[in-house]
Amino acid sequence: MQSTKANYSEKLMQAVFYLSALISIIAVIAICLFLLLRGIPAIGEIGIMEFILNEKWKPTDYPPSYGILSMIVGSTYVTAGAIAIGVPIGLMCAVFLAKFCPDTVYKIAKPAVNLLAGIPSIVYGFFGMEVIVPFLRENFGGNGFSILSSSIILGIMILPTIISISESSIRSVPLSYEEGSLGLGATKEETVFKIVLPAAKSGVFTSIILGIGRAVGETMAVVMVAGNAVMPLDKIKLLKPIRTLTTNIVTEMSYASGLHEESLIATGVVLFVFIIILNTALSLIKTRDAKN
Repeated sequence: MQSTKANYSEKLMQAVFYLSALISIIAVIAICLFLLLRGIPAIGEIGIMEFILNEKWKPTDYPPSYGILSMIVGSTYVTAGAIAIGVPIGLMCAVFLAKFCPDTVYKIAKPAVNLLAGIPSIVYGFFGMEVIVPFLRENFGGNGFSILSSSIILGIMILPTIISISESSIRSVPLSYEEGSLGLGATKEETVFKIVLPAAKSGVFTSIILGIGRAVGETMAVVMVAGNAVMPLDKIKLLKPIRTLTTNIVTEMSYASGLHEESLIATGVVLFVFIIILNTALSLIKTRDAKN
């Protein structure tokens, strides 16, 4: 009787797990189909070269212009700035928490890092508007709404992802690696940065790529501090306002119609392709590391 109940429970849980996996797959397929069916026709009508390589976005003009090159460049600049700020700080913080942090400090620092991940994007945006933007305006000129302000905010936002995954990867390195290095006369710092970190490189790269994905896809915080201006390529500078792919969609979707609306969905297709490239890079890194 007990064996029958156990088999029934096992089959029930297998069905639940199967259904959960199936729902996830269906959701991904549905999103892909929606983007492709609504976005590809717009790209075909506008012209892929005109859409990708034209820097003029003027959907209300006659004739309208639907070029997203400046927004692609803006997204790239903002993401690169976030990486430059967030990756070194996040990685060093992960190393500190995993190998150098006293227990009393860890009990405070680790919950603080986790709390960063739970703060809503809109709160980061308010912080950027009230603190980062005025600081940049007063000390570096301009109106404060710029690539730099967006990069700083995104750099802070990706910290929890980088710190948590990198710390877990560093802690998962066998202790024998560290003991062997120390036994050969290396200092603790040399051991951590020359032995432990290279051994944890797969997890570290994973954290960086996931952080990049968060930075590329962020909208609310960026739209509040970026300035939301479509700038010609020759005028894109660190302290100038910018518009990214995500902010372009959220700014104009409420009143767009016809080809304008479809071109915004096509912008989402381009963004989706970027995310696929990032995930593919992550898979290649994991595969290469597994073979090594």
